[in-house]
Amino acid sequence: MKRHVSAALVLFVIAGLTIFAGCAPAPSDNTNIAVATPEPTPDKAAIETELTRIENDWPRIIKERDGVTVRRIEADDVVIVYPDGSIGNKEQDAKDIEAGLFTFDSWDTLEVKVNVVDKNFALVTLRYTVKNGKIKSTDGRSMDVTGQYLSLDTFARRNGQWQFIGLSSVKVQSPVAMASPTPNAAPTQPAAKPSATPRSSPISRATPAAKPSLPRPTPARPSAPRPTPARTTASPVKTP
Repeated sequence: MKRHVSAALVLFVIAGLTIFAGCAPAPSDNTNIAVATPEPTPDKAAIETELTRIENDWPRIIKERDGVTVRRIEADDVVIVYPDGSIGNKEQDAKDIEAGLFTFDSWDTLEVKVNVVDKNFALVTLRYTVKNGKIKSTDGRSMDVTGQYLSLDTFARRNGQWQFIGLSSVKVQSPVAMASPTPNAAPTQPAAKPSATPRSSPISRATPAAKPSLPRPTPARPSAPRPTPARTTASPVKTP
C-alpha cells in the first residue's frame, strides 16, 4: 500500500512541475535581433558648397590643362553628352584638355543650383558664358564656340569622393543677360538678347565634334561645310 501511495505522490509532483514549466515565460534573447540604423541626414549645405566648387574649377582646369583633376572628378563610367548630340568619355575628355584644344578669353559660371537627392547622389544645373571660345581640331582647323550654355550634371559620391557620372549641355538660343558672375548668382531679369554664336562652356569636353559642353570644353573638329545644291532654272517655253 505504501508503495502505491509513494508512486502516486511522485507522479503528482512530476505533473505539477510539468504544468509549472509550461506556464513559465520563455527566456528572452535579443542577441540576434537586428536593430535598424537610421539613415544619417545629409549635410546639404556642405554638399552644395563642394559641388559648386567643383563646377567653378572648370576654367582653371582648362587653362592649366589639368588632366589629373579631370580623371579624379570624372567617374570611369561617366557619360558625356555634348551639345551636338555626340557622346564622350573620361579618358578622351582628359586627353583633349591636356592637349589644350580648347581656349577662351573668359568663362563665367553662374546660376549654379544643387539638388541634393541623398548623401551620395545629387544633380546640378548651371549656366555659363564663354567669350572668344575656340576649339581646335587635330588637322589645325578651329571652330568658334563662343556663347552661353546650360548644363545638367549628375554627381555620385564614391569612396568619399564626389564624381561626375553624367554630363550634358545644350546651347542657349536666347542667352540670359547677367551681371557680375558669381558662383550662386541669380540671373538678372533684363530681356534676353539673342547671340550670334553659341558660347562654349568652360567645361566643354573634348571630342571629335565641336562641343561646347557645360562641364568641360572639348576640342571639336569643325565639320566641313556642306555644298549647296545648284538651282536649275527652267527656260521659258516659246509659243509659236
